[in-house]
Amino acid sequence: MPDFTKIDYLRNGNERQKKAYELLTKHRFFEKLKEYSPILAGTVPIEIDIAGSDLDIIFEVDLRFEEDFLDDLMFSRFIPHDVDVEYPIINGEKCMTLNFVLDGFPIEIFGQNKPTIQQNAYLHMMAEYKILQEKGEEFKQKIIELKKQGIKTEPAFGLLLGLENPYEDLLKY
Repeated sequence: MPDFTKIDYLRNGNERQKKAYELLTKHRFFEKLKEYSPILAGTVPIEIDIAGSDLDIIFEVDLRFEEDFLDDLMFSRFIPHDVDVEYPIINGEKCMTLNFVLDGFPIEIFGQNKPTIQQNAYLHMMAEYKILQEKGEEFKQKIIELKKQGIKTEPAFGLLLGLENPYEDLLKY
């Protein structure tokens, strides 16, 4: 299994993974923001992304010091100064999200005051990876087809696996 806490595995992946690796290393994204324990989560690492899928990058951010994080992002020239930051409440916790495009790649930043390997985005990806390994290529293609129809990743897994609440049930894998 690849070490998803690093991005080296992308170097030898499919074309989109290789492009993601080039982008992230060219801008030294993970190196410059290492104090926030970044992890690339979502569909690209596990090869179920579709055209237009973004790079989901999760960070451990103490939101009492969110301005420091935003300054680090802006200082590193990753985000435009006019980007909109949203603050959703997820499972009772305030989080932050922002979206932008970097060298043609849509990117979503998600920050939460929790270690990245304990965040649901990472845990869901790990469960989905294990399921994909168990179920094989045909299952993977069905997930991709559902995603092309506009169904989000966790609900797509839920449909194929008969999960009542895929966001919660995937955490049990």
